Amino acid sequence: MTEIFRYPDEALILAPLSGFTDLAYRRAARRGGCRYAFTEMVDAASLAYANGRGELLLRRGEEEDFFAAQLVGAEEELLRRACAKLNDFDLTLLDFNLGCPVPKVVKKGAGAALGRRIAHAHRCFAVLAAESRFQLTAKLRILDAVDPAPTLDLCAGLVELGATALTVHGRTWEHFYTGAVSFAVIRAVREAFPQVQVIANGGVNSAETYRLMRRETGCSQVMLAQGAMGNPWLFGELSGEHVEPPTLAEWREMVRFHVGEMIALYGEVSAMKQARKIVHDYLKGRGFPASLRAAASALGTAADLEDLLTRARPADNSVAPRKLRR
Repeated sequence: MTEIFRYPDEALILAPLSGFTDLAYRRAARRGGCRYAFTEMVDAASLAYANGRGELLLRRGEEEDFFAAQLVGAEEELLRRACAKLNDFDLTLLDFNLGCPVPKVVKKGAGAALGRRIAHAHRCFAVLAAESRFQLTAKLRILDAVDPAPTLDLCAGLVELGATALTVHGRTWEHFYTGAVSFAVIRAVREAFPQVQVIANGGVNSAETYRLMRRETGCSQVMLAQGAMGNPWLFGELSGEHVEPPTLAEWREMVRFHVGEMIALYGEVSAMKQARKIVHDYLKGRGFPASLRAAASALGTAADLEDLLTRARPADNSVAPRKLRR
């Protein structure tokens, strides 16, 4: 392993979002001000059995000086095989998922389900430590919203096994992506393990929630997830580089760029099917009529997208998310 990578102070990081953060998504985020972005979460079995899907997720852009992947799985042998495949790639670091709450992941005992089986989580991470040539980090959910002890137990083993950073989502598995964030538990992790970087995650979708997260956890680095979906401008807003919301013309150009990158990656037919959910996110909460959301659900060609963009006019001529409107 080469020199240890460390995020700079006040770094904003795009989370590994399954089904979203492909190369096209990361390029759009970088246009909005993001520098540090993860690939989609990669399933260990898909790599171990070489079905092609996992390797597609690991496609790197020539401009990406930071390139990090996240692996998910709960079977030690599959993790071992996946590491052997990943070692052929050029990664800045490899993250291990111990926090994904979606049913298709937890029913396999992985993600948030694995995070709760602390001893087994440590055994799985030990496999990565033994087999991977990359710097290792982990992303997890808190295990109790009030008592930090079980979360600290999980983190202690990860740090002992060589994790150089821990991203802590301040909600339990049951709360998915809603509800109060337990700042105190994130802070407890940061204070207990000063030797590693602790990155705060959960509920940051505006300058106000970002300042609250930073103040209450004491963490310098923050990972953005749901709040950045359809809003790549959030990175510029939080860094102070671009505090004004996009104009309608800028919004159109970003959507056009993002979907255009998807077409270049997948071909028009496949890209437009995948782009439906992407365009929905760009429309969400910006005052567009329901007819546009219906049109997004039926996108089939690049021409369909151009028609949608031409018709896109918010009721009050502002594409700022409603929570940011003055």
